[in-house]
Amino acid sequence: MSQGPVEPYAPPVATERVLPSAPRVEDAAARRGQWTAWGLTWLSYATYYLARMGLSVAKAPIMEGLGKDVLRHVETAYLTAYAVGQYVNGSLGDRVGARWLVGVGMLVSAGACFAFGASSVGVAFLAAWLVNGFAQSSGWPGNVKAMAEWTTSENRGRVMGVWATCYQVGGIVATWFATFMLGLFGWRASFWAPAVVVALVGVLVLLFLRPGPGAVGVASAGAGAVTAAEMAAVAETQRAERSRVLRSPTVWFYGASYFGMKLIRYSILFWLAFYLKTVLHYSSTTAGYMSSSFAFGGVIGAIGIGALSNRYRDVPRSIFAAAWLVLLAGAIFLYARIGASGMVTNFLVMALVGALLFGPDALISGAAAQDAGGKYAAATAAGVVNGIGSIGAILQEYVTRGVSECYGWDALFYVFFGLAIFSAVALIPTFRTRTA
Repeated sequence: MSQGPVEPYAPPVATERVLPSAPRVEDAAARRGQWTAWGLTWLSYATYYLARMGLSVAKAPIMEGLGKDVLRHVETAYLTAYAVGQYVNGSLGDRVGARWLVGVGMLVSAGACFAFGASSVGVAFLAAWLVNGFAQSSGWPGNVKAMAEWTTSENRGRVMGVWATCYQVGGIVATWFATFMLGLFGWRASFWAPAVVVALVGVLVLLFLRPGPGAVGVASAGAGAVTAAEMAAVAETQRAERSRVLRSPTVWFYGASYFGMKLIRYSILFWLAFYLKTVLHYSSTTAGYMSSSFAFGGVIGAIGIGALSNRYRDVPRSIFAAAWLVLLAGAIFLYARIGASGMVTNFLVMALVGALLFGPDALISGAAAQDAGGKYAAATAAGVVNGIGSIGAILQEYVTRGVSECYGWDALFYVFFGLAIFSAVALIPTFRTRTA
């Protein structure tokens, strides 16, 4: 089922053979291909986090050893490149395919992560993380496109809900791995070791990821080869569909909501360990491990909301997302009031925040964006939604630093409360019944 608010468009169809709906995966070989694609893309996006979370874990030691201003603007540079890259790589993914976009992106990200670990001055940190941000932006639109080719609108909510645990589990493992390497070998190892793993998974993607039955230009069984004229018609349809996505109010409302969600998410991802160490006075390793509570909760939230949206197909996915965002505002308020009362309380309430944030985050940027983009523009839609959201991620450093330094951390949590409400309200125009 696709989201109702997306404007209808009737593309010029060359033949039924060339532009089929995604067929059901029935035979054994196709089913193996399906599970390979699901598993490989899940592993790929989870692994992307290894090349990002080292900075969150190692931030305090780097600033203690090299100066408090050595990382100034580094996160902003990363997130700016990431936001721009969402638009570029989203469009590119619909042209070159998921395998090349993701595989090459992972190799470039690995190189940038290794270079960051070898740096000692601010300009080198900034340059390496700028490149990493652009390379990292290939991950979401590329992998979402691959998953769109191996799912149908009927199973997408459930499948994508489980699949979207990749970036919660990835965040947990990346935080643990970076913290482990920090404790054993120092902060540089928090970047070098992850870079090796990211490069290896990038090679696996290039070797084994294949287009699914819903890929553009994949003919139905027994239909024969696709002709040049038919492929030209496909290319024309792709251009028209990308244009439709860029004009769709629904996609832009999704993006506006994702702006608030991503500002909150990246603030917590990048600063929770720092907050636990400097404000609550946990040790560096304890702060690193405790900060994984956010992603632990996110795993439950993503699976839960995906299952709900799949079970109640007559209800727009955005209604589920908005409801969870209102509950998120309450959980953030609760954390501000009792989060400092003890480690167990801190872990549990932050896990609740993670569940209520990652749930709508995964639903809007994944299944809802795939519905809006369709088979011809899934990467473009995912790139637009994630790109708008990434503007919020860019602002997180200024919001987090500015509010916490001027007004205190409690005030920052109340800002997050307001952003959660804003994200819920932004989804109201998309509250329409899904149509076939």
